[in-house]
Amino acid sequence: MNRRIYILLLAVAFVSCNEDKKSKANTNLLYFDLKGYFEKEAVRLQKLNPVVNKTVSVNGKQESKKIKIADWKKEFAVFINADINKASWRGSFDISEQNGVDYYTSDSKKIPIKRVSIKWNGERAGLIEVIIANKNILFQSNDTLRYYPDSLYAIKKQQKIKLLNTKSYQITGKLK
Repeated sequence: MNRRIYILLLAVAFVSCNEDKKSKANTNLLYFDLKGYFEKEAVRLQKLNPVVNKTVSVNGKQESKKIKIADWKKEFAVFINADINKASWRGSFDISEQNGVDYYTSDSKKIPIKRVSIKWNGERAGLIEVIIANKNILFQSNDTLRYYPDSLYAIKKQQKIKLLNTKSYQITGKLK
């Protein structure tokens, strides 16, 4: 009898460890834990060590290589830094859901992250997109970050510095 209870408790413990759309590592977070998600993805991909077909493009000139990423946390740094759960930003994002996509949007000029959208495939993220816009008197940049788990990540950046030409950067990593 005690053995059955022990096995039942063990099974419940394993089921409750399953990370899904509604669970958050830190219950104090108001929004989707983008930082935590990408830190976990970095650890997972570090262990898997997949071959990545990485393409870097600067102003239309591109170069591609097949590589293994030595430090996934560094590779995902721009995604990790797009954390919308900063204490000073609490309450600054509107939350909405449409057709299986969660949207976190902000119109604040003080917050560079304008939108985070997560398209769900059931309980797992199928696409995460982050739109970042910075603007001041001398500088303007627009970034679009996209991540398709186990498939592709893309970082597009366009920046304009006063008195200089606009520069466009794009990094795409296709996981094998």
